Formats: sequence, structure tokens, C-alpha cells
Amino acid sequence: MKKKIEILAPAKDLIGGMAAINSGADAVYIGAPQFGARSNANNSIEDVAALVQYAHLFNAQVFVVMNTILYDNELETCRSMIWELYDIGVDALIIQDMAIMEMDLPPIVLHASTQANNRDADKIKFLKDAGIKRVVLARELNLHQIKTIYDEADVELEFFVTGALCVSFSGNCYMSVANGERSANRGSCAQNCRLPYNLIDGNGETLIKNSHLLSIKDLDISEQIPNLIEAGIVSFKIEGRLKDVVYVKNNVSYLRQKLDSYLEGEGSDKYMKASSGTCTYTFDSSLSRTFNRGYTDYFVNERHSSIGSWESPKSKGQYIGKLIRTVGNAYEIENGEFLNNGDGLCFINENNEADGIYVNKAENGKIYPNVLKEIKDGTFIYRNNDAAFIKIVEREDSAVRKLSTTLLLTENETGFELIATDEDGNVSIVNLEHAKEQTKTGESIEENIKTQLAKTGFTPYTANEINIMFSQNWFLPISKINEMRRTVYDQLTEIRLKNYKREEHQIVKTSHPYPETKLDFMYNVSNKTARKFYERHGVTEIEKAFELQWDPGKSRVMTTKYCIKYELKKCPIHQKDIVGVKVKEPLVLKQGELEYKLKFNCKPCEMEIWEKDAEFEIEEDHFH
Repeated sequence: MKKKIEILAPAKDLIGGMAAINSGADAVYIGAPQFGARSNANNSIEDVAALVQYAHLFNAQVFVVMNTILYDNELETCRSMIWELYDIGVDALIIQDMAIMEMDLPPIVLHASTQANNRDADKIKFLKDAGIKRVVLARELNLHQIKTIYDEADVELEFFVTGALCVSFSGNCYMSVANGERSANRGSCAQNCRLPYNLIDGNGETLIKNSHLLSIKDLDISEQIPNLIEAGIVSFKIEGRLKDVVYVKNNVSYLRQKLDSYLEGEGSDKYMKASSGTCTYTFDSSLSRTFNRGYTDYFVNERHSSIGSWESPKSKGQYIGKLIRTVGNAYEIENGEFLNNGDGLCFINENNEADGIYVNKAENGKIYPNVLKEIKDGTFIYRNNDAAFIKIVEREDSAVRKLSTTLLLTENETGFELIATDEDGNVSIVNLEHAKEQTKTGESIEENIKTQLAKTGFTPYTANEINIMFSQNWFLPISKINEMRRTVYDQLTEIRLKNYKREEHQIVKTSHPYPETKLDFMYNVSNKTARKFYERHGVTEIEKAFELQWDPGKSRVMTTKYCIKYELKKCPIHQKDIVGVKVKEPLVLKQGELEYKLKFNCKPCEMEIWEKDAEFEIEEDHFH
């Protein structure tokens, strides 16, 4: 049997979720009333239920995100919410906290969130054996590591393909909570990584001023889809439960077209689409036309180029061209003829900061801004708000998804029968009791009837083939033809929803050994039930979650694969030929009162961020 490959889209709310489905998503993930890692993208049970109905019509799935860590007093609320979500037909839950594995649950499928920091094959295999059906992999992995995990753990794998990147290993960032008690693991990240910092060396000298040193570009590994599928990925996830509908439609349609060309081409013998229907678009999707900080393929092909977006954490957008010159109260810009009234432009000013203007008027190649700012000739100009594109994509009919059907109109003893068969083989039959009369002229009105039957309008269906089998040239009033068509399609919708098969899986308590016997705070154990889960699997020592016990001023607040030394071209391993003078450590990041020390672990090729009073030894570069 062919393996299904899925595009998984974010849904901020019901409208966003439906737009994602219409644009071609095979599945959407959405927050419920609470416990999702984006506390300002929660939704009512009623809205999730409506999205489930809509998605299932196209054989698309709905996953609910319950990926925060839980406190003891929340477990019962969480458990009863899971039952509600199961009852409304949700396909799976995306979880971080192992307490959920201990609860009395319905047979609902569970996925391990990327917040569970899934990067070791043995731990992923453990999760599979404990009953987890799918694992959302850490974004830092490369193709080779993914393939190894797939071979060893043999579990469904999901991987991010476009969108914002967390600079930290997901689930292991404590920067936000340490600075103001807003826990990222509880859905309230303050995004300290997107602030500007000064970089100071061990001699107290400032190496870099006021730069967004922890802000990294956005992810785009869409070119790697075929390689990732071969490595074992079945679901491609778009980041962005806080993003707008235009971003979602643009990303989904872009990936849909990319994946389809692979599934219809070289992948056609082994892989297939995961849901039904065909999409049409009134716009040309392009990732540069909605929110992005510039793109990186991160580590999917190992460490090979800079991934920082130091000038600004804001959206850079699409490169337009260089500023040629300023004339009077207008700019002349290369390719300026592509700009429209209302566009937002972005550039890096002389202080190396992101700055912007709005286009009040674009005419004869001249751009009249809302504020005339002094911009140096030759400055690169980007468009980060594409007014005309947004206007097209925002329209509901810019992405339409239809299920193809075949219609057959025949006669029977008491009148007529209309049969609709859809692309998945579902059949809907409508009978019309009606006297059989010949047409007045004695000629066939077959073409007329076909025209009426083809009017599928705002339904989710198209009539791709219409056959009429009459023994004589019968007459049928237009009103009756339309009534049969409406009924046959209404019934088909009910039949499709009734025939939708949700995968179910009952968690059974297991006791196979966890790969570690001691867990530090980075395992985020924040309740007694999760503790019980790990203890039953052989863990003997468990530190409390950071949120419950940190030592202010002395803690490790982030672990990341991103490395400031590498970005500075001072990496003693990957750049040893060009390092020149070594930097004097410890390197320190400073932002107002905030101060962090950087520790470089070159063996695993990771950087750690510690609070300013932490004490640690600096590794010497002599381990080659």
C-alpha cells in the first residue's frame, strides 16, 4: 500500500483552520480552551467541533495541541477536556507532559510534541513503545539523524518545513520564566530571544552593539521534501498558530503544489496524498510574500552557513532592489514599478537597525513614502507588506477546494433517479417520483439537464462527468432537476461524514525501561503523575521542573544548536582555517539589566546560555 504524506497547517481559530483546509492542508493543528503552548491562540470546544466537521468532509484530520507542562491542580481539568475533544471527533492530541499517559483516557491517538525535545532515537523508541503513535521531531536534526531515528524507532515522524524557528531546543528554554515568570512551557513565552543585545568579551570589550544576536531566520526546507520523505517523514508541519490567514494560505498552497508535483511525479509509485479534493488558487504563492525573517534550511544539511537574523526580528519580506536615489520627496528604487500604494517597505538604516516606510503613492517608477527618511543610495529595499497580494489572498474565493463527483441520471418505474459517486467511492442516490412525459418538440433536452446538474455552486463538489440514460426524450422541469442535485449533494456530505474513519488507540500502561535513570530539570516534570510515569519506567532520580525550583541568577536558561561563535566565524572546529585571533571568553550578552554568559560545548556542537552569576569552566579548544 502507498504511504500517505501529509501537509499539516496551523490554525489560530476556526476561520484560519477552514482557510488552511481550503488551501490544501491534509491536517490542521489548533488550540483548545487551554493547555496549548500559545496561550493567546485558544479556541472553544464548539469551534474545534465545527472545524472537525469541515476537515473530515475532505478526509483531513484535526489535531489538538495540549503541549504545555501541567501542574497537579490542572490534571483533572485536562483529563475531562480530553474526553470532550474525543467526543467531538478530534483525530489526535499533541502532548508534552507524560502525566497524560497515566490518565484514564478515551482511545484517542497521542502525538509527542516537539516540546518533548525529540532528538534521540532511544527516547523516541521508548515513546513509541509507551503508546505514542507519532513524534514531532526536534527542528535541529539533519537528514542522516532523521533516517537513523526512523530505522531504529519505527514510528510516524513529523517535521517542521516552514515558519519561525525557536533558537532553543524546544521545551528547554527557560529564559522567559527566569526573567519575569512567564513560562514558555506553559504557553506564555516572552520571546527574549528576539531582543537586541550587546556582545561583550572576557576582557570587558564590546564586540557587537545592539544586535538581535539570538534572533534567527525563519525555516524553509521545502526543497528537501523528497529527501525528507525518503528519510521517513510522513507529515510536514508549518509553524504559526499566531499568524494571520494570508500567511497560512500562502504557505499551505505553496507546499501543496510542491508536494503534489513530487507525489504525481517521482514519488507516485510509493506515496500518496493524505486527504481528498483538489484545490484551485487565484494567486501565485511565494514564501517571500508573507511574514518571514529571511530563510534558512537550518541544520537539515548539517551546519554550513549563517542562520542569524541579527538586524531585526521583524519580517524582512521580499527583496525588491537597491535604492537608486532620492529625488525631491520621492525615492527611485530598482524594480520600483512592482510596488503598489499601501505597500510596507523595510531597509537596514545606518545604525544597522531595521527601519520602514509605507508607500503612499507609487507612480511613474517613483515611490512617495508616508515619511521621507534619509536612506543611503545603494541600500537594499525589501517589501514586508504586499498590499495587492494581501488583498487577493484575503478573499474567501482565492483558494477553493472541491471534491470531484460523477453524476448519472436515469429513469425508474416511478420517475427518475440521480446517482452521485465521489472520488473516494461514496455513493448518494435520490429518487424523484414524477410522471414521464416526452418533451413538447420530441427532441432531447439532455444538454439543458447537464447544464443544470453542473451548477454545483458553493457546495464542496464539482460534477466532473455527467451521464444521462433515458429510454426516450423525457421532459423534466428545471426546478426538479435543481432539487435533485441539491439533495444528492446534501446527502453525499452526510454519507462522507458518516463513512469517515478516525484512527483510535487505547493507551495501555507500560513499564519498559526509560533510557535514563536520572532526569534533571530539563525533563520538565511538574506534577506527581508524570513523576509516577517515569518511576514506573525505572527512573530513580527526578528533578523538579525549572518553573518549580530555579535558583535565580545561577541557572542554565537555554541550550541551542545555534552558535554565536560560528556566526562570528570564530568556531574552532568548522572554521579553523579562518578563525584568526580567538575570542576571549566568557562571552556575555547584555540587554539593559539582563546579562547572560555563553558556554560553548564543542563536542556535541551546542551553546548554552547561563544567567550572569552562574559558574562554569570554559572549555579549551584542545580536544581535536
